[in-house]
Amino acid sequence: MLNQNQLQKTVTTIPATLSKYAADPETQKKRRVAGYARVSTELEEQQSSYMAQIEYYTGYIREHSDWELVRIYTDEGISATNTRHRNGFNSMISDALDGKIDLIITKSVSRFARNTVDSLSTVRRLKDAGIEIYFEKENIWTLDSKGELLITIMSSLAQEESRSISENVTWGHRKRFADGKFSLAYSRFLGYDKGTDGNLVVNEDEAVTIREIYRLYLLGYSLNAIAKRLTAEKVATPGGNRVWNQSTVRNILTNEKYKGDALLQKTYTVDFLTKKKKRNSGEVPQYYIENNHEPIIDPKTFELAQAERLRRAVRTAEGGRYSGKSIFCGRIKCGDCGNFFSSRVWHSNTKYRKIIYQCSGKYKPLNACFTGHMYEEEIEGLFLRAMRGVFEQRGRILKRLEHKLKNPPKKCSHTEFALKAAVYESMSELLKKTDKPPERFDENLWGAFIDYITVYSNGNKEIFLKDGTSFILGLGD
Repeated sequence: MLNQNQLQKTVTTIPATLSKYAADPETQKKRRVAGYARVSTELEEQQSSYMAQIEYYTGYIREHSDWELVRIYTDEGISATNTRHRNGFNSMISDALDGKIDLIITKSVSRFARNTVDSLSTVRRLKDAGIEIYFEKENIWTLDSKGELLITIMSSLAQEESRSISENVTWGHRKRFADGKFSLAYSRFLGYDKGTDGNLVVNEDEAVTIREIYRLYLLGYSLNAIAKRLTAEKVATPGGNRVWNQSTVRNILTNEKYKGDALLQKTYTVDFLTKKKKRNSGEVPQYYIENNHEPIIDPKTFELAQAERLRRAVRTAEGGRYSGKSIFCGRIKCGDCGNFFSSRVWHSNTKYRKIIYQCSGKYKPLNACFTGHMYEEEIEGLFLRAMRGVFEQRGRILKRLEHKLKNPPKKCSHTEFALKAAVYESMSELLKKTDKPPERFDENLWGAFIDYITVYSNGNKEIFLKDGTSFILGLGD
């Protein structure tokens, strides 16, 4: 009997007979294969690349007799830094995990995903389900033992490439901003079209809406009241819808482009991977261009609107929510309890229909106010009396306004004083233009001069003007 040392070991190599391209030998079924093609922009040269990828992978898969083409999944004009909004990609992964795909073929790791975390997590999910990915450019098969290491390296490189591209694009944008150049989503910007020179050109049909918004706001209407009015009139929003909301009206009232200027880089991208944007509060430079294009709203009216925003913010802080369903709401104050009057409709469905204004403290469960109501006609008459009082003091008021313009308060910021100055200048100009008080109610003068009117139970009325001064109208005035 031969001992262990006398035995001659013989090792014979049995060469592989199947390649990675072969179908599963246990099932002898064709391998179900999908292709994935993506381009990150919609430029013409990318379009040709996009179509070429689809054509190439369709032919490539059909060349293998033991492969069965499932589908070529595509994403067009979408970045690879995040997979959240890539519908073609997400549909492919879903189908693969549902058992419809055995192998995915794609051009490269960067075409698949430039985000390392996304790339690796997706590869592992598919790997756990027995689904393989082949990255043709890098010649990586993910079911190989070395596949994950190579993908980690290649994805990291792709992510850094994406970061570099993002930084270059950001630099390019800021260089254009510094040169006074910018682009605009004209299809979602009301009032302007793109001119032949690339700059903003007034769209007169839409500009009517912009001017009406400013006019109503300066008369005292709230953002919500303006939005409801435009919706009722079926005016198109900047996005082409028919339903307006407060934020849309606010954006129009605060956008400097309507006075012919342009503030650039109002927002910036926080993370190049998530594409998350944040309002620029000084983190990155901003660029302000004056007289960039033809204004829809003259600069003085624009500043008056900003001053009105400040006035309402102060009013809200002092007495609660600002109500501006009409030009009289938020302008009549109760001298007994300090609340403002709000409107109500009496006999709304009869011929005796009347709009009246009552103190909002009237219906409080405790300490209800008993100040009487007022009709619109009474308020209009009160306005005429107030304007007669203004014109009686015309010379004194003009001198006071001139003094205020030349002597800004020490504790007043430059921006705050600029807003107040717009109000003072407007009042001064209107007083200089006319030499006698109005004979009938004038909503423009109401909006320009009257801050609010306080009604006292003894019958006196105190008129508060927009320059911060006031005077009393007694019963005999």
